[in-house]
Amino acid sequence: MTRDPAWHLAQINYATPRHPIDHPAIKGFVDQLEAINALAERSPGFVWRLMTEEGDATALRPAGPDIIVNMSVWEDIDSLRAFTYKSAHVEVLRQRKDWFHLPKTAHFVLWWIPAGTEPDLDEAARRIQLLTRGGPNPEAFTFKQSFPPPGAEADRSIAP
Repeated sequence: MTRDPAWHLAQINYATPRHPIDHPAIKGFVDQLEAINALAERSPGFVWRLMTEEGDATALRPAGPDIIVNMSVWEDIDSLRAFTYKSAHVEVLRQRKDWFHLPKTAHFVLWWIPAGTEPDLDEAARRIQLLTRGGPNPEAFTFKQSFPPPGAEADRSIAP
């Protein structure tokens, strides 16, 4: 998809760790967090990520005490896709079943926001619910079935 400077792509994903964040069984995940977050921040198209003042996103538990969230904003879907699947981040994805329970409902959603704004957690929760209830649509979608920014012509290509 071509980049539209009026819109940015927001994403949130939820994960339920198999153990508390300080448990040795998920140390491999925790030990990679700083490097993967730094990689995201250096990646082309990265705009913003949810974190505490100390730079920690795992300390934020807006979806419940046992769920960690990752929310970020990117210039476009291709930038996020490249970071997710074509950088060192893909190794974290390959190991996720070792650290996290398999989700039973939608746990990842994408949506467009006006450039220069930050998504909020209530809006993210609403987008997850939209995806869960109605499947991918222009308001809440996935990599597998994505939609262009509002007002843009749809890209008819199939993406991984």
